[in-house]
Amino acid sequence: MLNIHVMGASGSGTTTLGQALAGKLGLRHLDTDHFFWMPTDPPFTTQRPVEARVSMLREAIQGADGWVLSGSALKWAAEFEPLYDLIVFLRIDPVLRMARIREREETRYGDRIKPGGDMAEKSQEFLEWAESYDTAGPERRSAVSHEEWLKGRATPLLRLNSSEPVDSLVEEVLRHTAFRTKGPLA
Repeated sequence: MLNIHVMGASGSGTTTLGQALAGKLGLRHLDTDHFFWMPTDPPFTTQRPVEARVSMLREAIQGADGWVLSGSALKWAAEFEPLYDLIVFLRIDPVLRMARIREREETRYGDRIKPGGDMAEKSQEFLEWAESYDTAGPERRSAVSHEEWLKGRATPLLRLNSSEPVDSLVEEVLRHTAFRTKGPLA
């Protein structure tokens, strides 16, 4: 079986594609947000310590016959990078990406993110952070930091435009040569 890492900007569809691939291939789906963030209300306010993240991920992949890891784990999951058989890097027009994020946030949190809501300030900070992905430097999660990280990988890389329908993206991944040598369809 294959171990696939699906990465990209917030709102690029890494979780959606990761879930679809895992479902199609019968693999375990793992999302970096589950490991990175402590369960809190409001959510996404407290980072889990690095050692705990790594331990949780190590436990989650133990005994798995392949998995799909979606999201970004560049600064904390180096131990797992040699296990990747394929890296899928999603890019999308920033305007479309931000529209997706705003829609997702409104659907998930409703009035909580509107002015006066308990998540309004954090939501605005998140939107500003997400919007800066294409212009920020390497010090944080950005196009620059992702590209720098990708340059150092020997793992096969597939770059996709995630404005395409998820079924089309899944099919593109399944056509990659990694599936001819290691994949469940080989």
